[in-house]
Amino acid sequence: MITVTPMLMTTTERHLPDAGDAMAAATLYRLMSWLSPAFPVGSFSYSSGIEWAVEAGDIRNAADLRDWLAAMLADGSGFCDGVFLSHAHRAVAAGDHVALRDTAELAAAFVPSRERQLETSAQGRAFIEAARAAWNCADLERAVAQCGAVIVYPVAVGLVSAAHGIALEPSLHAFLHALTSNWISAGSRLVPLGHTDCQRVLASLEPVVSDTAKRAITASLEDIGSATFRADLAGLRHETQYTRLFRS
Repeated sequence: MITVTPMLMTTTERHLPDAGDAMAAATLYRLMSWLSPAFPVGSFSYSSGIEWAVEAGDIRNAADLRDWLAAMLADGSGFCDGVFLSHAHRAVAAGDHVALRDTAELAAAFVPSRERQLETSAQGRAFIEAARAAWNCADLERAVAQCGAVIVYPVAVGLVSAAHGIALEPSLHAFLHALTSNWISAGSRLVPLGHTDCQRVLASLEPVVSDTAKRAITASLEDIGSATFRADLAGLRHETQYTRLFRS
């Protein structure tokens, strides 16, 4: 009779991560770093027109802010930026430099006001500079070289995440979450709102963010369009506000 003795794993062996675990951890770590408020893109200084909407009385409380942001996500700049991010990511992943340049040029032109242009281009430039300084890689350098002069924020995020081999879906969800969180942060200072109300707004927008990501990830560049006219007007009128806390 043969007796089989079970092999026991050592503590070190039990905790040794496989390649998949390591990649997942690296993906999470980088997305949390790049899209956290601490990443130096200056997002705290922009409100995307929310400052004027508060002054005009369009946003007076948490419910108003939630409805305004839901529209911006689903039918405005949130969806459009998600489409641009998706196409930039795919172009870098495929090594399609022509598609990347075309996407970057269209995204840079697709803003309704001077201040929104400043907002997205300045953040895009800062995102690329910080990524190259601390998280550089050969694929990132090649992609940046193909984009031309202006790389707006969503294109920058798509480009960097693809260059680092991070999948499109988590990159897009992380970007839209960060975008929504920054809008809520601006609203909290302008309305003003308490921390609990802000978290309630963020929680209520979770399905809107998820649905927007699903639509953006499958949309073509021809599907891009905005129906948030009041938000676009807010961005235009913010330029001439008498007093301002934000740059847009």
